[in-house]
Amino acid sequence: MNHVSVQTNVLNANHEIATENRRLFEEEGTVVINLMSAPGAGKTSLLEATLRDLGGRYRLAVIEGDLQTDLDSQRIRSLGTPSFQITTGTVCHLDARMVARALAEFPVQGLDLLVIENVGNLICPAAYDLGESLRVVVCSVAEGAEKPKKYPVMFHKADVVILNKTDLGAASGVDLRELRANVREVNPKAMLFAVSCKTGVGLDSWVAWLRDAIASRSIAATTRT
Repeated sequence: MNHVSVQTNVLNANHEIATENRRLFEEEGTVVINLMSAPGAGKTSLLEATLRDLGGRYRLAVIEGDLQTDLDSQRIRSLGTPSFQITTGTVCHLDARMVARALAEFPVQGLDLLVIENVGNLICPAAYDLGESLRVVVCSVAEGAEKPKKYPVMFHKADVVILNKTDLGAASGVDLRELRANVREVNPKAMLFAVSCKTGVGLDSWVAWLRDAIASRSIAATTRT
């Protein structure tokens, strides 16, 4: 059996489990975000800012994926949000089976929003459906304007692209307009937000959009029942 066949079998198996995960989430009326980025792009900082804004109004939880440590889960729990850690060891992405196993220990019944913070990597996570409602890709401005063109699959599959660390644009010599244009070239349909978790610029627009997404899913769930 060649490498292509093995990979196809792996992805087919993942798809079956992801479909079951999605069915569970949809039955609960839970919006599920697969949050992805390169290492150091600011996923956890963005997540912290988002949870602070949503906290008290919605039922929230987070599943964290990292190669080692539970440091990010500790950060999330310090905000009062339940968090479950998946440690992957040498695996550079989460897959649907890992999420399904986590759900056996970390029930999601009654949640409005579940965020799955994936392992920092712009290649492997793009191939694995987890059963999510939304794929959100965070790109640090400091990574360079060419990033969407270098990793087109990740950006092409995103529902939302968040350009983070806009406060570092001038210092890093990156033109935000060029970065925006490159995202649009790869994915003209994705929602696009430019934010700075340090200064707070742009976060209101992102959180307002997310509130609307949660409300829409709640309405849909009510309609089904």
